[in-house]
Amino acid sequence: MGNQKFYTVGKLVNTHGLKGEVRVTSTTDFPDQRFRKGSELFLFHPSLSEPVKLKIATRRAHKDFEILSFEGYGHINDIEKYKGGELKIPEDALMELEEDEFYIHQLIGCEVVTDEGEELGKIVDVMQPGANDVWVVKGRRGEILLPFIDDCIKEVDIANKRVVCHLMEGLL
Repeated sequence: MGNQKFYTVGKLVNTHGLKGEVRVTSTTDFPDQRFRKGSELFLFHPSLSEPVKLKIATRRAHKDFEILSFEGYGHINDIEKYKGGELKIPEDALMELEEDEFYIHQLIGCEVVTDEGEELGKIVDVMQPGANDVWVVKGRRGEILLPFIDDCIKEVDIANKRVVCHLMEGLL
């Protein structure tokens, strides 16, 4: 595995039935790509000294979960011990994005400046509560939550790690 970076696409939250199926909460914008039959994912779990490569055998949606099974894990006893594990992909498997799209990991550490030139701090986290993402910025004014909407986020320059925002009334 060397020093390859990995990115989480889902969390193995529980088993589902006795045939080795698991419930996975998805953290990817590309579930159809990531969880399709034949896709390879890497399982990271505290009980494992190194990640295990898994190949998806079956997939179906159930409520807010992906129900997956993996080749070679045909029984609940084969997979139950990995509950709580994270399913990840290597960096070289990341999808190509459109020009105005970016991955969350690219936003972390970006410097945030208002459209009036005030430095607010750096993005330390991205929350996904529902309708739109919320970027958590830490700086001199403490923690500021910026909604990822056109009225607020004016420019994202990943190459220079810089974001320009408009502070709408009530944000501070």
